Amino acid sequence: MTRACAILLLLAVCGGAQAARLPGVRTPSRNISCFYVPIRPTMHANLLCTIKEAAYTAALQKRCSSPPTGLDWHGFELGDAKKANVVCAGGIMYDARDTPSYVTLAYGRRWRYRSFTCTSRVTGLTCTNGRGHGLFLSRASYRLW
Repeated sequence: MTRACAILLLLAVCGGAQAARLPGVRTPSRNISCFYVPIRPTMHANLLCTIKEAAYTAALQKRCSSPPTGLDWHGFELGDAKKANVVCAGGIMYDARDTPSYVTLAYGRRWRYRSFTCTSRVTGLTCTNGRGHGLFLSRASYRLW
């Protein structure tokens, strides 16, 4: 488990803040979704993304569930100031009292929230942070930078 995952899991259990609505976006097919997660008590945030069906999901799940990781969930994480990465988790990665709230982003449209921008296209979803790092997700492939 990465240090960021451990911190997020700890904050989800120990956080004292009130419940919040977590703004998010999903593609018209509803195959890809991302939502904003503030990292309390810091001023940083992550965009957590998942894809339901893709050519690579079985390989990512195997990577996450195999030793030494042994975790049961995989997805993607884009920090507000760092590169995107594949994330493996054994539990919820945000305050369990919070609720993701998605808007469907039509193809060709852009969604902006704080330092994140996501663009939906027929070919996939691209999300970036204010520092130019990002991710691209589609059924055929993914790219992280």
